[in-house]
Amino acid sequence: MMFLDRQKQSKNPKYILVHCTHGHNRTGFMIIHYLMRTHVACVAEAINIFAKRRPPGIYKRDYIEALYSFYHEVPEQRITCPSTPEWKRPSDLDLNGEAKQDDDDENGDLAPAHNEVEDKVITNDDVLGDAVPYDQQDALRIVCYRLLEMHPVRGHAQFPGSHPVSLNSENLQLLRQRYYFATWKADGTRYMMLIMRDGCFLIDRNFCFRRVQMRFPHRNLNDGLHEMTLIDGEMIIDTVPDSGLKRRYLAYDLMALDAVSKTKLPFSERWRLLEDEIIRPRYYEKKQFESGAKSNPMYKYDMELFSVRRKDFWLLSTVTKLLKEFIPSLSHDADGLIFQGWDDPYVTRTHEGLLKWKYPEMNSVDFLFEVGGDNRQLVFLYERGKKKLMDGSRIAFPNEEDPSSVSGRIVECSWNKEESCWVCMRIRSDKSTPNDINTYRKVMRSITDNITEEKLLEEIHEITRLPMYADRIKQAQAKMAHHRRR
Repeated sequence: MMFLDRQKQSKNPKYILVHCTHGHNRTGFMIIHYLMRTHVACVAEAINIFAKRRPPGIYKRDYIEALYSFYHEVPEQRITCPSTPEWKRPSDLDLNGEAKQDDDDENGDLAPAHNEVEDKVITNDDVLGDAVPYDQQDALRIVCYRLLEMHPVRGHAQFPGSHPVSLNSENLQLLRQRYYFATWKADGTRYMMLIMRDGCFLIDRNFCFRRVQMRFPHRNLNDGLHEMTLIDGEMIIDTVPDSGLKRRYLAYDLMALDAVSKTKLPFSERWRLLEDEIIRPRYYEKKQFESGAKSNPMYKYDMELFSVRRKDFWLLSTVTKLLKEFIPSLSHDADGLIFQGWDDPYVTRTHEGLLKWKYPEMNSVDFLFEVGGDNRQLVFLYERGKKKLMDGSRIAFPNEEDPSSVSGRIVECSWNKEESCWVCMRIRSDKSTPNDINTYRKVMRSITDNITEEKLLEEIHEITRLPMYADRIKQAQAKMAHHRRR
């Protein structure tokens, strides 16, 4: 599609020739994918467009069923395939006297249906979605930079998403100076999500894109689907009783809405827009499909790779309940808290005002681990974009794991004070670079300060009694009570 976009602006445009032996099944399959991502809204319409231009169109059921499955649609009526063309007759024999096969006969490499669920355990390290061509990825990166109001970066493209810093005794004072809300820190995988006309793209911490087939309607369902909308969140895996493991995306911020940047809005407003413009319209349309109120085309939300929810944030006064009751009842892992400034704009990359508190034993650093000559451990961080060897650092691997098997990988480690060494917690398959030296220093400061759960709750109890918090908490509680009465 990037090629075609460039040709539209050329004085001497070039074209793409899609070819198979007869130009119906495989050719139609590819062209309909293109139509679905650029021109039309449903599979049936795309199939009809191709059939009119290239009669009789796709005449093999497998290809048609694969298209409906890929786009999570259910045909309004029973699929009726065109008759096999007369020219495709059994009299076409090969040298052995058997009917010839051509490209349109071979179904073995049809794209697998996206709703196929293999009988396997799902993990946070699973690679989701379809790969994106390099030129398209470069173009999507530029879209993200523009939506985030950043200048494009040449060379190595860095993930632009907002990163929290570790809570320590110094930045803890920010909670006294600004109005904060709190949420749990899920132990999942960080993704931004770019919603485009031609698909939804998960953006990992390496700033790499993969396409997933999802649907994000506007608040007014008659206005179609979102285009150039950018949100932030994390992928978690819930253990659901009687249902097993379920993958969910917890969206917690919105940076752009239909090509309009929202980064300068306060977090409270962006969080509200996330619910009103993204989450609620999906829920409403899904209910319409399930009730039969909307059925042309019938889209199956439950065929998507994961569900989408907005992550909740709470008043700072509820942190005790959050730690003592909410986190223990979660159906996925959590390793601490996030403190979000309620009035803050969206800050790209490191945000000194976005604070994370981890259970002391979960405070961690991501190192690049290598095994050198004589089986010597080499532990690296990043400094000014280059590897920095941490002389004297040692990593202990549990369960007698062979260190050489993870050489060249990013390992997340916690600090063992008694042994004066780092302990490998997990391999970070979602990252290709270690933490920066400044991040390391902040984590070490947090480890040294050792803000325990008890200390944290004592501080927050004092903070929420300050006039700034007391007044705004009363206002927030009154507003919530008003909404409940409505």
